[in-house]
Amino acid sequence: MSNPISVAIIGSGNIGTDLMIKILRHGKHLKMAAMVGIDPASDGLARAERMGVAVTHEGVEGLTRMDVFKDIEFVFDATSAGAHVKNDAFLRSIKPGIRLIDLTPAAIGPYCVPVVNLEQNLGQLNVNMVTCGGQATIPMVAAVSRVAKVHYAEIVASIASKSAGPGTRANIDEFTETTSKAIEVIGGAAKGKAIIVMNPAEPPLMMRDTVFVLSEAADQALVEASIVEMAAAVQVYVPGYRLKQKVQFDVIPEDAPLNIPGLGKFSGLKTSVFLEVEGAAHYLPAYAGNLDIMTSAALATAERMAQSMLNA
Repeated sequence: MSNPISVAIIGSGNIGTDLMIKILRHGKHLKMAAMVGIDPASDGLARAERMGVAVTHEGVEGLTRMDVFKDIEFVFDATSAGAHVKNDAFLRSIKPGIRLIDLTPAAIGPYCVPVVNLEQNLGQLNVNMVTCGGQATIPMVAAVSRVAKVHYAEIVASIASKSAGPGTRANIDEFTETTSKAIEVIGGAAKGKAIIVMNPAEPPLMMRDTVFVLSEAADQALVEASIVEMAAAVQVYVPGYRLKQKVQFDVIPEDAPLNIPGLGKFSGLKTSVFLEVEGAAHYLPAYAGNLDIMTSAALATAERMAQSMLNA
């Protein structure tokens, strides 16, 4: 691109650093302009400097004092939910039209899962990338929803303990709340539930996700085809995303219904989807698919938004 859009990343930890490398290597419409941290000794800031990116260890206030800030149109926030609320308010007080891609569970702006609803949110000034579990599982819930009415969806995201940094651990409550809500808002389920498991196994295991969907009776072949098609769409920007095994179905008869807390008695179709997410290992280890899917989704979102702006 002859006229890429300048971006900054707030948060020089694992997620921010991995995202920076992805932008530098694969950015088509984006130009990496600044890396922002609060620890002058962080590896992320040191790596950014070595790669020719302007840096500051003075947080978001330091970003606004940098010469490159005047050109920055997109800011990725890879800090924490609480910090993002403050960062958004501060940046918008100085540059109201700046766009924020939120990789925390703060959810100031609308939830965004690229394959499901990115096109409806191209003009938003703040979009929320939900959570790693949400990015992995909501496409599967949405895939069932476009075939049959979904009454309930439950997801279990299992990640390696070593891939859960301080930001992830500090946001466990926000993870479950944000993911559960997004399962309903984006996935189309009447009721959603999210669970996260941090697995301490050695060697570390790749991210695994299990999705249980209870829907009205539907053609199983159509549901499976929708899921396979959706998985292929996610693989376009997350190559390590895959179905671990064939989709499983259980028909729940009316004379032997399930009793679901908060839902009551259910009869219809139970769909079970088993996923694995392998990271691209740009900066993070391959088992950290939970972090890779977040940075990949954020990059895909910003690239499409930038393309829309440049073509306007």
